[in-house]
Amino acid sequence: METLKVELGSRSYPILIGAGLLTRPDALRPLVPGRDLLIVSNTTVAPLYLPALADAFPTQRRLEVILPDGEVHKTLANASRLLDVLVSNRFGRDATVIALGGGVVGDLAGFAAACYQRGIAVVQVPTTLLAQVDSAVGGKTAVNHPGGKNLIGAFHQPVAVIADTATLATLPPRELRAGLAEVIKYGLMCDAQFFEWLEQHLEELLAGDPAALAHVVRRSCEIKARIVGKDEREERGDRALLNLGHTFGHAVESATGYRKWLHGEAVGAGLVMAAAMSRELGLVSPEELVRVHTLVERSGLPTRSAGVAPATVLEHMRIDKKVQAGRLRLVLLRRIGNAFMTSDYSEDALERTLQAYCG
Repeated sequence: METLKVELGSRSYPILIGAGLLTRPDALRPLVPGRDLLIVSNTTVAPLYLPALADAFPTQRRLEVILPDGEVHKTLANASRLLDVLVSNRFGRDATVIALGGGVVGDLAGFAAACYQRGIAVVQVPTTLLAQVDSAVGGKTAVNHPGGKNLIGAFHQPVAVIADTATLATLPPRELRAGLAEVIKYGLMCDAQFFEWLEQHLEELLAGDPAALAHVVRRSCEIKARIVGKDEREERGDRALLNLGHTFGHAVESATGYRKWLHGEAVGAGLVMAAAMSRELGLVSPEELVRVHTLVERSGLPTRSAGVAPATVLEHMRIDKKVQAGRLRLVLLRRIGNAFMTSDYSEDALERTLQAYCG
């Protein structure tokens, strides 16, 4: 077991990373405060891991809510369902919500915890690669709206993140590949050596090698913990870089009603689009664009948004949370390992990129 820390003063919290953590009550109990616990999971994860997690807390009052699986269910209606359970069972401000699952469960449970009585404790127990390397860390919680991805949400930091890497062994291959998109993002964003490591060790990751997966979880969490500690609410600009590939990807997800693409698949295509637009602006070299495209493609991820028209993608991009003063800000690349946010770009370059990679 390794422990990292997100440094946020009085709201700092640990990230535990290791295989078999869900079978270690001694590791779990000190991190979960409260007499009353609401465990939130989904129909895929609960049969696999809920019994072990629940057994770690024999003396607390426990309630469980099992949600349907999938991004399409990350809605206000399901957040309201969680709030109804908290209210009807008279949970107090000293209660804790435990999110056991992937990004959808983590976002929903975190959002409900942020809203209930102006905020109660939440512990994130991510069971997918995408959640372990990204969504469980940093305190962003949200639900989707038909008009856009994650438009309704709040910043609400967990009191702990418990990443049991053994859970990755049960991931379907498609889910594992989707998580790799967020891993690739970190290398592209700020760590060229990590990107090169991914190029060299991708086959091990795709094969589910435990040591390789533990390495990418640890390195990704190190990067995100450092950025969140510097810029918790995207006020300085550092944290906004974590949206590399996401403005394009979120637009594709919302344009298809959150039913066709996994989040990581849309991010994979978004990373290629961000690199392609950076090339359109004369920033990255042709060779670097090829490297990005090749790594995303080798990971089994889409490299373009086939079936979604360029105009439709652009329409959804324009209601992104990064629109400021009517101008869409994009995270682009100066080179592999060096991302930046800008609103100073040619609209023609954006349109050419969408024409080349959409439809």
